[in-house]
Amino acid sequence: MPIVVNVDVMMARRKMSLTELAAKVDITMANLSILKTGKAKAVRFSTLEAICEALDCQPGDVLEYVPDSENAAS
Repeated sequence: MPIVVNVDVMMARRKMSLTELAAKVDITMANLSILKTGKAKAVRFSTLEAICEALDCQPGDVLEYVPDSENAAS
């Protein structure tokens, strides 16, 4: 999929655990884990906003577009 979710990268930079982020965003750990592993098919803007607020980052820090040709090379 051309959209890569970098929640785990931002969590590591902020030294924040999955449990802590889930509590701050008010999302279940299971749903956050789905998002973190890139298995999510969609994300609500309200959830993205809460993640950005909790991690003190921009949406572009969390979401990244990688063309399919680059994904195949990885």
